[in-house]
Amino acid sequence: MAGAEDTGSLGRRPPAAPAEGVSEALEAIGTAAYVVDEEGRVIAVNSHAQRMLGRAAEEFLGRDAHDLLHRDAHGRALPRSRCRMRQAFHAGRPAQDDADHFECGDGSLLPVSWLITPYEVEGRETGTLVLVHARRPSETDGRPGAVTRPMPELERLALLAETTTNLTSTLDVDESLWRLVALVVPRLADWVVVDLITERDEVWRTAVVHAEGEVLVRHDDLQGPMPPVPEESPMPLSRALRGVASALAGPQTYQRAPDSGIAVEQRRLFEATGIRSAAIAPIRSTRSVLGALTLGRAKDPVDFTTADLPLIEDIARRAGLALDNARLYQRQRKVAETMQNHLLPQLPRVSGLQMTARYLPAPDASQVGGDWYDAFTLPDGATALAVGDVVGHDLEAAAGMAQLRNMLRAYAWAHQEPSSRIVARLDEAIMHITDVTMATMIFARVEERDDGHRELSWTNAGHPPPLLISHDGLAHYLTDGHGILLGTGVRTPRTDATALLSPGSTLLLYTDGLIEASGRSLDEGLHNLRRHAAALAHRPLASFTDQVLRRVRHVRNDDDVALLAVRVPNGT
Repeated sequence: MAGAEDTGSLGRRPPAAPAEGVSEALEAIGTAAYVVDEEGRVIAVNSHAQRMLGRAAEEFLGRDAHDLLHRDAHGRALPRSRCRMRQAFHAGRPAQDDADHFECGDGSLLPVSWLITPYEVEGRETGTLVLVHARRPSETDGRPGAVTRPMPELERLALLAETTTNLTSTLDVDESLWRLVALVVPRLADWVVVDLITERDEVWRTAVVHAEGEVLVRHDDLQGPMPPVPEESPMPLSRALRGVASALAGPQTYQRAPDSGIAVEQRRLFEATGIRSAAIAPIRSTRSVLGALTLGRAKDPVDFTTADLPLIEDIARRAGLALDNARLYQRQRKVAETMQNHLLPQLPRVSGLQMTARYLPAPDASQVGGDWYDAFTLPDGATALAVGDVVGHDLEAAAGMAQLRNMLRAYAWAHQEPSSRIVARLDEAIMHITDVTMATMIFARVEERDDGHRELSWTNAGHPPPLLISHDGLAHYLTDGHGILLGTGVRTPRTDATALLSPGSTLLLYTDGLIEASGRSLDEGLHNLRRHAAALAHRPLASFTDQVLRRVRHVRNDDDVALLAVRVPNGT
């Protein structure tokens, strides 16, 4: 194991006391094991390692493990640049090797395989756990006549645990696939191929990746749609895609006359990649077959055997469950997004006004929420504008939002009254005939005056104030007309306020998700919005709205956002 600095041939340092509790934990492992600190010095070693390597604990503790143990196949000191354990140690990632050599206390050379993984040491900085297995000289990696062996049980369980943890911690299909790829190459194979069955029962070669050292390289030219799955084909990939069984394959498997288009594609895959040994397993969920996982070895001279299939099947099964969950989640999001798009209105075309709106769901919600906007034409020719926020960001909030918006439209159309009176009527009704518990909103009217200019009148029920930006980039908040929010049961008079919308001016109505964020005060959010909106006033309205969202909405925002922008063009 390499240290952070070269300490000489033996890396001599004062002996380090074993980390408290670590030695006892190592004894329970049942195989040779030791732990090194962040500099590669041994801080704990179990009795199995002492017996295997013929060294007392005192010979390990405080010593640089790489300098103490690592040798090449001829017994010479192994250069640090060629040590895979050292490279993985400094990268802070798990790794393994089945063809290494350690020097024992009597100077003899012991062929070993090893596994390392980051290890949290109580009371110290993070260390690294090293598990060592003594192998027979015939258990070599890459020598003629090599004898393959199944992965040790401890290592297999560690890989399966890592697979489960990594794949179930995301609900994004693409991210799940990439995590699957990173788990199996280069640990188990040089190449990984993932074929997925789409919702239309079509096969799509979703990933073809190979490892160049520790770098994963995608091969887009080998990806894409695949021919249909033949119902009776005995070929390995066809059987896996039908969920029949896992199997081994090689170039010779597909040299015979192809029985289907998939067989032709498999022959092309083997020719293009140089894979000479492959293991193919179905990717299943509890309900259906989702695809197939192919692991291939090109440079690795050790062939897959039937002993490898149970592990690959386990990995594929876990991948299937994770992919199925991710697909279900994405379907739910799509349904919710469609629902939200239908709940939020299309903006009307109004002569002399430009309008655009945006809605962004809460990052952790189901693509729907209680934030909303609306714009519609009234019987007297005025244009009604509204933006509001029903408490919550889930389906219940979205349903309440739809009730509130529809009631507002009905009251505004039926009663030719000031905005304050319409909102007062709405507030009186929502506690009795809706499921809304609490909400904020702004309701406004834009109408043309006798002199041809546009005038805004509005009332505010506990909502963040509208922002008015002049053509010259002067921005100020419209703080008048403010009253309490809806649903409190308190009846207080609501007031109206008015403002002139000069040619070239932009009115911005928004919900609090735009300006609020964890760790940022409301005043900071309002200042940030005014500054950016003023700087963007010259942009076309759609660009203005998109840039305001991009610049102002905080990355730690956990609320949905509705935004309605209205502009009076110059010359209107």
